[in-house]
Amino acid sequence: MGEMTGGEVIANMLRKENVEKVFGIIDGTYFGFYSNLGNNGIELITPRHETSAAHMAGAYARVTGKLGVCMASNGPGVANILPGLVVEEGEGNRVLVITSSRRTGIMYPDRGGTYQCFNQTGVISNIAKWSEAVPSFERIPEMMRTALRKCYEGRPGVVHIDIPENILNSKNKCDIAFWEPHQYRVTEMPGASEQQLDKAVELLIHAEYPMIHAGSGVVHSRAYEELEMTAELLQSMVTTSWAARGAIPETNDLMLPMIHIATNNKLRNEADVVLVLGSRLGETDWWGKAPYWNPEQKVIQVDLDPGILGANKPVDLAVQADIKTFLTQLYDRLLTRRNEISAGERKVKNQKIIGEKEKNRKKLDQHLEDMAVPMNPAHIPSICQDVFPEDTTFVLDGGNTVIWSNFFYQVKRPGTVLSTYKFGMLGAGPGQALGAAAANRNRPVCCIIGDGAMGFHPQEIETAVRNELPIIFLVMCDKQWGMVKMNQQFALKPVKTLIKKSLSPEETINADLGVIQFDQLAESMGAHGEHVNDPRELKGAIERCFETGKCSVIHVDVDPVKHMWAPGLKYFKDMHQEPKGK
Repeated sequence: MGEMTGGEVIANMLRKENVEKVFGIIDGTYFGFYSNLGNNGIELITPRHETSAAHMAGAYARVTGKLGVCMASNGPGVANILPGLVVEEGEGNRVLVITSSRRTGIMYPDRGGTYQCFNQTGVISNIAKWSEAVPSFERIPEMMRTALRKCYEGRPGVVHIDIPENILNSKNKCDIAFWEPHQYRVTEMPGASEQQLDKAVELLIHAEYPMIHAGSGVVHSRAYEELEMTAELLQSMVTTSWAARGAIPETNDLMLPMIHIATNNKLRNEADVVLVLGSRLGETDWWGKAPYWNPEQKVIQVDLDPGILGANKPVDLAVQADIKTFLTQLYDRLLTRRNEISAGERKVKNQKIIGEKEKNRKKLDQHLEDMAVPMNPAHIPSICQDVFPEDTTFVLDGGNTVIWSNFFYQVKRPGTVLSTYKFGMLGAGPGQALGAAAANRNRPVCCIIGDGAMGFHPQEIETAVRNELPIIFLVMCDKQWGMVKMNQQFALKPVKTLIKKSLSPEETINADLGVIQFDQLAESMGAHGEHVNDPRELKGAIERCFETGKCSVIHVDVDPVKHMWAPGLKYFKDMHQEPKGK
C-alpha cells in the first residue's frame, strides 16, 4: 500500500480525463495538488489575477472542446475568482474549479474568527451547476467523479469542488484504483429517437421556407461541418445567437450574420419552420417572440438541457440530444429524401435575403471611406481581417468596441471568435486571449479591446510575456465610458445630443477617462508597443508586431464621437424592452 496526498489523487484523476492545462495562482494551501500536475503531464499556467484564471479556463474549453480547469486558494483567492466564475457560468463554458479551504474542524461551519474563511461552497453553489466540499481523504475519488460527471451533464457551465488544505497536502496510506472516465460518466453523447427524427424530417421537407437558428450548443459540440452540410441540403438560411456567431463560415451565402439585425428579423418572420439548435432563445434572441419572430411558425428545438426545451417559445418537437449527434442523424435521413426537398423554390427566397444582406454591407462599409485622424473605429477590425491569418482566434472585449468589431469583421472559420456575449463583461478579454493562446501556441490570437475594458486587467500582458504567448492586443482608446455616456447624453440632454452628437465632460456624470499609454505600459512589462491614430499606419504596426514574435500592444486612438455612435444602437435599446407579441 502506497502513500498519496489528496492533491496527488486529484492530479491523477485529471490526467485520466486527458486534462492538459490548469490555470491558477500558486499557494501553500494546495501545494500537494499543483506540485503533482507536472508529474501527470499537466501544465500549470499562472496569471496575475484569479479572475483571469477562470476566463483562461473558459476560453480554453470553448476553443478546444475539452474541459477547462482552474484553481484558487482559500479565502482571498476564491474571492478573487468569483467574478470570473459568474461570467463563465453565464457563457456556458465547461469549467471545473478546484479550490482549497481551511483545515477540517475550523470551517464548514466557521468556528468563529477563522482566518481567510467564508462559506465558499455556499456562495459558489448559487452561481454554478454544482459546488461541494470534500469532508475526508477517503471521499476524494467519489466526489471528484461526481464533479466530473456534472461537468458533462446538460448545458456546460461551472462545477466546483472544495478541499481542505490538510487533506490536499497530507500524505495518506491508500490503494486507489483510478476509474476510466467511461466508468463513471457518459462519454458518448445522446441523439434523437427514430420517431423524433421522422417528425423532424417531415416538418423540414414539407416546409415552404424553413430556417435554422444556431446557439452555443453548436459550438460546444463542434458541429460546424454538420450544420453547414444540413443547411446546404435543406437550402435553409442560418441565423445565430450572439454567442454562436460564425457557427458556419460567413462566406457561405446561407449564413446571415447577427449584425444584419433587420434582415434577421425579416427572415425569422418569413420562416414557417425553424430548427433551433443549442439555443435558449433568450433576451438577445428577443425570446423568440413577435414582432421579431413569426408566432405561427412550427418549432423544432434540440438541446442537451431538457430544462430549456420549450421554455421561451412553444415547440412542436422537443429533442434532448447533443447537436453534433442529432445533425449527423438528421443529415443521413434527409439525404435519402433529398428529391423531396424544394431546393429551387427556397433558393429564390434566399436570394432576397442575401440581397438585403449585401445592400446593408455596402452601406456599413461607407465608414471605411473615412480616413480622418484619429481614426474611425471601423478600420481596426477591417484591417485586422486583412492582415491576420484566417485561422486567427479573435477576442472582442468592451462595450462599443465589441459592436464595431462585430460589424466590421467577417468570421471565415467557425469557432474563432471569443467574447462574453451573454454577460457583456468588461475586462474578460485578456484572460480569454491567454486561454486561447495556451490552447494552441501555433495559432495567432488577436484581442480587440476598449481602453476601459483593458484597464481592468492590463497586468496580464506580463503573463503573456512570461509564458511566451505572442498575443496582439489592439486597444481602442476613446478616453470615455462610451456606451454609458451615450445613454447619459440622451437621458440628460437629448435634443443637444442629436444636434451636437456629444456633450462636454461637464454635462455628463463621470463618463470621461484619463489617458493610459497602453503601448508604453506594455513595454514596461517586456512586450512590444505601438501607438497609432492614422488608419493608413495600422497595417504596418500590426506587421511589425508579428515580426517581433512576442506579445504586442497597439494603442489605437479612435475618434471618441464616432466611436460612441456605434452601428445598430436602436436595436440594442429595443432589446431591453419586452417584445409585444406572443
